[in-house]
Amino acid sequence: MDQFFQQLINAISLGGIYALLALGLAVVFSIVGLINFAHGELMTVAGYGLFAGLFAGVGLPVAMLCGIAIAVGIAMFTERAAFRPMRGADVTMLMITSFAVGIIIRILLQNGISARPLPIALPESLSRAVDLGFATVGAIPLISIVTTAVSLVVLNRFLARTTLGTAMRAASQDFEVLRLMGIRANHVVALAFAVSGALAGVAAMLWIAQRGAVDPMMGLVPVLKAFIATVIGGLGSLSGAVLGGFTLGALEIFFQAALPEFLLPYSDAFVLGIVITIMIVRPNGMLPAAVARRS
Repeated sequence: MDQFFQQLINAISLGGIYALLALGLAVVFSIVGLINFAHGELMTVAGYGLFAGLFAGVGLPVAMLCGIAIAVGIAMFTERAAFRPMRGADVTMLMITSFAVGIIIRILLQNGISARPLPIALPESLSRAVDLGFATVGAIPLISIVTTAVSLVVLNRFLARTTLGTAMRAASQDFEVLRLMGIRANHVVALAFAVSGALAGVAAMLWIAQRGAVDPMMGLVPVLKAFIATVIGGLGSLSGAVLGGFTLGALEIFFQAALPEFLLPYSDAFVLGIVITIMIVRPNGMLPAAVARRS
């Protein structure tokens, strides 16, 4: 039973990171129809921001806020410099642009800082185990779960209770009508990128807490997993992105725990097999958006 609860918490912890990243992708896609594959690089720059803050001697909370703020700033800058001029282009051109932005950021980090992983020393208390009575689990997975829950609640309240959040939800339903109503489209899109950058920054903090280092390729695999999560959840659906993230995380942990040792190298293949099955049964995703925007 102890082992079961440990794996369950690990699944929720990993799924939460995927959910945050998938939600960041879904927020932008629901408004401008862009799958931003540079989203992984936002996660990476947030990690370097954390490293720089700790190197400068500020406390961990301040360094984390610096990392998240840098991710938000880079997200808004790329929207203004790269994606806004491409607005109205077809989906292929938008996708190529996002790949180009990601590669440019990655090359700048590799040549401007280092291609090697930089270790990030976290407080020793984060490496301790916590006794819950029915199970003993690491502090980092528990913090990851709490942080994910708080982030999702805050975002939900923002979208539901604020004027800007309402404008973003309206834009996801019908962007052209929103413009006809006199709401400045550029502000709504910039806000969507800012929210996306903040979610990537939070996910980066949780990811680094588990791996203990940052490198220019850090965000590549997580953003691919997040893209899979958005697809199986339903492209453009915010709730679907969250469900897809937790589903993918649960599948990964399940196969890592259940497969015999000689099959462990093929765990990703088993996960993708389940993903394909889900897409065959639910081609629009588990919780498809009210307005489908597939291409």
